[in-house]
Amino acid sequence: MSEIATGTTSLLRASLSRTGKWAASFAFISGAIGDVLNPLGPFAAYIALVAAVAAIIIAIAMVLRLVLAAKAMPALIFATSAAAIAGGVYGIQQQTNSQNGVIANLVPAVAELQQSLGIVSQKVAKIEQTVTETQKTVEEVKKSTDTVAKTAEQIASTQQQQTAQGAETQKTVEAVKQTTDSVAQKAEQIASAQQQQSAQGAETQKTVEAVKQTTDSLAAGQQQQQAQAEKLQATTEQIAASIDTIAKGFAQLSAQGGAIADPRRPDEFYHNARVYELAGDMLNARRSYLAFAGFDVDAIDPYTRFATLLRVQDGKAGAREVFGTLAEKAKAPSIKLVHLLQFDDAQRLDKLNAFIAANPDYAPAYFLLAQEFSEDRLGSQTLADKRSEAQALTKFVAYEKDGGLLKYFVDQTQLADWLDRSRSRLAALGDVLDPSRFVPTLTPMRSNAGWSMTISLPEPATAISWRLGDSGPFTDTGLMATNDQRTGKPMPNPSFELPDSTAATTIAIKYLDIRGRETGPFDIRFDPDGALQQENKQILDQFWTSWIAFDSGGNRGLVYFTQMLSYRCAIKAVHYSLNGSALDKEIRMPPCDAKDPYAIPSDYQPYFKVKDDVKSMAVQVTYTDGTKSPVREYKRQ
Repeated sequence: MSEIATGTTSLLRASLSRTGKWAASFAFISGAIGDVLNPLGPFAAYIALVAAVAAIIIAIAMVLRLVLAAKAMPALIFATSAAAIAGGVYGIQQQTNSQNGVIANLVPAVAELQQSLGIVSQKVAKIEQTVTETQKTVEEVKKSTDTVAKTAEQIASTQQQQTAQGAETQKTVEAVKQTTDSVAQKAEQIASAQQQQSAQGAETQKTVEAVKQTTDSLAAGQQQQQAQAEKLQATTEQIAASIDTIAKGFAQLSAQGGAIADPRRPDEFYHNARVYELAGDMLNARRSYLAFAGFDVDAIDPYTRFATLLRVQDGKAGAREVFGTLAEKAKAPSIKLVHLLQFDDAQRLDKLNAFIAANPDYAPAYFLLAQEFSEDRLGSQTLADKRSEAQALTKFVAYEKDGGLLKYFVDQTQLADWLDRSRSRLAALGDVLDPSRFVPTLTPMRSNAGWSMTISLPEPATAISWRLGDSGPFTDTGLMATNDQRTGKPMPNPSFELPDSTAATTIAIKYLDIRGRETGPFDIRFDPDGALQQENKQILDQFWTSWIAFDSGGNRGLVYFTQMLSYRCAIKAVHYSLNGSALDKEIRMPPCDAKDPYAIPSDYQPYFKVKDDVKSMAVQVTYTDGTKSPVREYKRQ
């Protein structure tokens, strides 16, 4: 090893002696050139880098004996020297921040040489270009800065809004959180329900199959029902025909008279029942009626007569019990109808209305309903009772068309009696169904103190109340000290007072009838001016003989018209003539004073003078409504 080291050292010394001078000189020149060219680029760094790489490669080749050391050593010395000198120059440039090179900074002549060669001018051009671009960049940056400032203001405003919305956002977040929790719970429930549904799948399938079987059964049942309906229709037609047959047989038996010894048919049992009943044999009559009921014939008259017999014998409770038993077994509506007639008053009416609701075309029910509101049943009728009776009878009579009532009666004489009674009552009730004919009326009477309103009702009442306007509570008129003979109760006061300042309005009237049922309210229009004129006109027409007074109070030659003057609010004009009917003169009235209508102005004379030859006076009044009175003639006494 010592020998190798000694050889290497000797070789190095020999190489330095031969190539060291020119290698160092060349390296120095390269560094100087790189320094001069520095404005164009860092050439010193480039030379140092290339030389260093070359030195490393040569050294590796020598170590690996890829080249002979004697031949490679000069190149290694040259590369190492160049790398060292160029690297040193680049290091000095970096420390002194010499953009144009170290030599140019120390030697002005070199700087001038750079300018003459255009090296620095290129740098300056680049610098100017850079400055221009920098100026543009500055302007763009300024614009961007302005934009950023505006954006900053917008962001600040947005932040304020966001701050204001913070509480609401927090609430929303909490609500969302709660909703999320609820959704999670529902999801768990749904999952559980799905498991249950899966478990119920088999049962559902079984249910579907059962429903299918039920549907098939229903279809078969519907076919059976259709067949039964057709059979029932045929049976109904047979029953109708049989009732007609029974009625004819009953009529023939009634003409023959006497009881049938061995009855077998319904008409025979009904005939015997009537014979026994008229003969006073109530036991056999009862047996015959029960035998007839056993045929379940849908005819009304046998059962109403049987019910009458039972009420006489057993009272209403007994009749109700017997018909209750029959109604449980029978299908005929007539038996059920007569059964409900055996109940008391309000209960009977409710059941009758329910029967009609279920059987709206069962004609006999309307006649029986009319009896519930009749004068015979109630003793005294209210207007509502009369209307209910008339409506039911009208409905019953309407079924007479085309023989619609015959199928309900075995004894046609009973049907004839019902029809005669219905027509007689409808004639007596008159136009009770006309709602405009039976409404309260209001008669206003004006005095200096105000209005006195008198109410006229279409029927007796137990209480009257009124209301001014379209809304508000009603005011009761109170009771008088005398009793109403029609009701046996204190008579309600038929009048009430209003101030003279009352404007045109609507007055509502309602009352309680003798059964305590409220009737109304009825709205009546009240016009003070029209009412005053109408009242004055009525008085003038009624007391026309007092229009004119000749020589009143011994005042010879004076004609007084005080009454017309007092009621002048109804008068538009007064024309008259003396000793004839020409009506060529006029009495001019002062205007109507609505606040004090009957007062005569102090400066107005209610008379005028006439001569002694005036023997008569003709007068005609034109009213404010445009009508005219007849021409009235007054003789002078």
